[in-house]
This record gives sequence, structure tokens and C-alpha cells, in this order.
Amino acid sequence: MGVVTREQDWVADRVRFGAGEDGQAHDGAEPGWAGPLAEQFAEAGRLLLAGSTVGEVLSQVVAAAKALVSAADMVSVTLRAPSGIYTTPVRTDGLADRLDQLQYTHDEGPCVEATRTPGVGFVEVPDLTAHSPWPRWSPAATQEGVHCVFSVGLFPSTAPPRLGALNFYSFRPYGLTGLDRQLAIVLGSHAATALAATEAVTAAELEAAQLRQALRTRDVIGQAKGILMQRQGIGADEAFDILRRTSQDLNIKLAQVANLLVTHRNEV
Repeated sequence: MGVVTREQDWVADRVRFGAGEDGQAHDGAEPGWAGPLAEQFAEAGRLLLAGSTVGEVLSQVVAAAKALVSAADMVSVTLRAPSGIYTTPVRTDGLADRLDQLQYTHDEGPCVEATRTPGVGFVEVPDLTAHSPWPRWSPAATQEGVHCVFSVGLFPSTAPPRLGALNFYSFRPYGLTGLDRQLAIVLGSHAATALAATEAVTAAELEAAQLRQALRTRDVIGQAKGILMQRQGIGADEAFDILRRTSQDLNIKLAQVANLLVTHRNEV
């Protein structure tokens, strides 16, 4: 398949992805048709259940993000440790890493802001030269040729600070618009699923963190939250806060606190 044909397939597939809310085939596609966009999402989902390391899943998410968001010149993942330290374990380009590091140094910029933003946690500046809320970081970014940015925060969505952010950079003003925002949120959800129950933040730690174990740990935390919600008549966020505070007070991992509660739930 030629490059032009491949690009045309991507464009047509993106239109179908955005317009297909009724579940019917569009633009002449046969029922059951699955284009490259759908195939990429299916592959991303498969990776989350394939026993890969968390680091491998993040690398695949970043690669898929670069392919799916065609206007993105660079993509990176920001992680925020419980201590408040930021890292960039995965990126498509060294420049993305440098731009992220500048944000951590200045404590401003899209990926830092996305970890602090409630709701969907989406941060976007279409043209850094025309308007930017980051007076120290933006001049450095535009000097490197970056003019448009957006980041989507990773879970939890209702209680910042978040685990991190998925970041997109474009060399063109207004280069990241329209459907790219929806794709970024979906891709960020894939990354967050892999990260939700691991405390790894460096590239080496993420490569060692087994995804299946992380998902099992997340399930235990979910069970513990459910027990607290039922017994105390509280919401999910309040239950998680209790687990987190207990973890800090006892100086043991959150997963261990959750496991103790689930294991001994009939004793307390």
C-alpha cells in the first residue's frame, strides 16, 4: 500500500469513527468493516491483557498515539510520583523529553497542568505565540519550534493530583484540533489502566512492573473501597482517601492496606 493511499485510509477511518454514533456503516463501508483506526484500538486493548510490562504498554500507547493523531509531531507520557516528582519514562522524541523536563523545572506547562485539572483533565493551547498561561515555559517551547500543545490527565479523574498525563506536541499553530481531542482521551485511558495500580515511575521500574500483577492489585483496591463505601455509607473518592491516609499513617503500600482490609473484612 502506498503512502498516499495509507493516509487516505486514515482520514476516511477517522471520519467514520467520529460519525458512527448510530453503529451503522458510513461512507460506503460494509457492515462489520474495521479500518486501521479501529484495528489500532483493538491492538491497544489486546496489549493491556497480554501480560506485558507496564513500560511496554506505555510504549505501545505512545506509538499508537503518534500514529492515530496524525498532526502530533511528538508524544510523551508524564508520570507523577506520590512525592510530587515528575518523570517522562516514555516519549517519541528527545525534544519531547526536554520540553517535559522544562515544565517540571518551572512547575508550569500542559503536562503539569493536566495532572492538576479536575474533570476530564484536558489542557490545550492552540497557538503558544498568540496566547499562553505559561510565561516561562512557552518561550522555550516556541524557540524549539513547538506552537500547539495539548495534554490529557490520567486517572483519577475526580481527585487531582493525577497519576500523570499523555502529551501531544505540534510544530504547527492550531495543529491539534477536532477529533484529536477525543482520541487523546481514549488513549490516555489505555495508559491510565496500565498505571492505575503500580507505584513505578521510572522507565526501569515500569519495565519491571508486570501488568497482570498491577491489574490484580487494582482489583483488590477496588474491593477495599467497596467494603468501606458499604460500611460507612460514603462515596468512592472518600473511601480511597481513607485507604490512602491509612497507607501514609502506617507507612505501608496502599495495596497492602487494601489487601489487609479485604482479607480480614469479617474480623473488623
